Amino acid sequence: MTPGRFITLEGGEGAGKTTQGALLAAALCARGRPVLRTREPGGAPRAEALRGFILAHGGWDAQAEMALHVAARREHWAALIAPALAAGITVVSDRFHDSTWAYQVAGQGAPAAAFDALHEALLPDARPHLTVLLDIPPEAGLRRARDPNRYEALGAAFHRRVHEGFLARAAAEPSRFLCLDARQPREAVAAAILERALAA
Repeated sequence: MTPGRFITLEGGEGAGKTTQGALLAAALCARGRPVLRTREPGGAPRAEALRGFILAHGGWDAQAEMALHVAARREHWAALIAPALAAGITVVSDRFHDSTWAYQVAGQGAPAAAFDALHEALLPDARPHLTVLLDIPPEAGLRRARDPNRYEALGAAFHRRVHEGFLARAAAEPSRFLCLDARQPREAVAAAILERALAA
C-alpha cells in the first residue's frame, strides 16, 4: 500500500488554518482521496488532554512548555498520524512542529538545540510532505482570530517574534513550504493550496 501524504497548515493567530484545512480536506475527499483532519496540540485523546492542560495554564518556563508540546505531538503521531499514513490516508493537520519552533523557540526563547534534540529523540521520522504557511501580519491576524486562547494575550512583540519565526522556518526549507498571503480571498488561497497538495 502506498503511504499517505502528510500536509500541515501553519501560521499565527487568525491566519485561517482551520478554514483552509477544512476546504482542502473536502476538496481531496471529492477527488476520492481518504483524508484525516486533525490539529495540534491535540488530535489523539491523550494529546487532547495535554492540550487542555497547556492552554489552561500560563507562565511556563519556555523549555517546559516546549517539552509539553512535544510530548503531546509524540502521542498524536504514534496514536493517530503514523497509523493513518501507513494506511494510505492523507493527513491534514492544523499546526505541527513548526508551530512549536515559532511559538516556544522564536517567541518564548527556548533553545533551538533543545527543540532539535527532542524531535530527533522522539519524532525522528515525523516530517510533513508539505507545509502551507498562511502568512499574515500579526496585528491583522489577531483582529481576525475567532478562537481565543492565552497566546493571544502575550503581546505584540511576542507575536512579531512568532511571525518572524515562521518566516525563518519557511526560508530554511523552501522545498517543503508553500507560503501564501492569508489576506487574499479565501477561494484563491484554497485553490493554490489544492494545486500544490495534488502535486505533493
